[in-house]
Amino acid sequence: MKIGIIGGGAAGFFAAIHASGKGNEVTIFEKTSKVLAKVKVSGGGRCNVTHKPMEISKFVKNYPRGEKFLKKVFTSFKSEDTIAWFEDRGVALKIEVDGRVFPISDSSQSIIDVLLQEASTLNIEIKKSCAINSVFKNDKHGYDLETEQGLFSFDKLIIASGGHPKSDSYNFLKNLNHKILDPIPSLFTFNTPKESIRELMGLSVPNGIVKIEGTKLSYQGPILITHWGLSGPAVLKLSAFGAKWLKEQHYQAKVIINWNADSGEQDYDKHLREYSQTYPNRKVHCHSLFGIPARLWEHFCDKSSIENSQLHSSLSKKQLNKLVQCLFCYILTVEGKTTFKEEFVTSGGIALEEVSAETMESKLHSNLYFAGEVLDIDGITGGFNFQAAWSTGYVAGKQTQIY
Repeated sequence: MKIGIIGGGAAGFFAAIHASGKGNEVTIFEKTSKVLAKVKVSGGGRCNVTHKPMEISKFVKNYPRGEKFLKKVFTSFKSEDTIAWFEDRGVALKIEVDGRVFPISDSSQSIIDVLLQEASTLNIEIKKSCAINSVFKNDKHGYDLETEQGLFSFDKLIIASGGHPKSDSYNFLKNLNHKILDPIPSLFTFNTPKESIRELMGLSVPNGIVKIEGTKLSYQGPILITHWGLSGPAVLKLSAFGAKWLKEQHYQAKVIINWNADSGEQDYDKHLREYSQTYPNRKVHCHSLFGIPARLWEHFCDKSSIENSQLHSSLSKKQLNKLVQCLFCYILTVEGKTTFKEEFVTSGGIALEEVSAETMESKLHSNLYFAGEVLDIDGITGGFNFQAAWSTGYVAGKQTQIY
């Protein structure tokens, strides 16, 4: 049986590898000159393979879109299975403190090499620089692909073409009449062009809370100040869960920051008052508290109209309240976004209600399967998007072996 795979990324390769066997002839089509390009750059070139194992019900909470769908998919192939699959093939992995899983080599090439080796061992054909123009059902219950290198026919087809920033990138699928949700960027940083805090680029806090004003959207984690605004895991995760709302607002919003998630408004106030009583002759500017970087603390002092030489003993009630506000409720105006290029992700794609979560097969057409980001699935940073790719690719590939 001939199996066609559209897409030479993580999901496409995993689907191809697991479709091989029982005499199947498998071919991968990649429109660019390079396969596994996203694997190469993921995690700063280290490749965040997956996230540490946890209960499926908890794992799926990290997907703004696709949670219920993936709950079924992960019963067939989950994080533990991904780790075992790569380690069984000689790729030693490590789980970092934040739960991200990387190869011990700290090189994405370790992951790429094993996928290419498996494909070679299984005699999977790889056609690069071969874009698909159109997909047609044929009279043999299979599929014809009209490509830049000619016409190809397959008994079964797996579409793993990835996410796309524009709707017209899905035009090659129009003959299949599947519902395609407009792509919306996910995982992006917040631009704050009019805010002075950008002058502190490079500073970060390990555990803050970022909330979008007027919504229930908030996320906790590291926050990074950049030359364009705000980034870091807390912001990226918030952008994923707030992707649709933020797009509707044209990426114009206000965010509220608590710079230390372990402290509330009353905690800040109480500690500052006690500190002022204990150390009345210390200069406020010179002694950062609550784990705040020194330059950021000085920024808060300036915003609170506290002079460089002012002592704790001379803090007014107004200055103290303003300093607490800066720590607990720092408001920034967001005007636009910047794509987090290494983790480029979009929501949107093939509507999940038209795909079986148990088999990844289309509910509209037999012998047609989907895997990876071409589906309306996206996860936050931390290895979740790759896990969705491995899992959906595995299920789709295995199903093609069922006759």
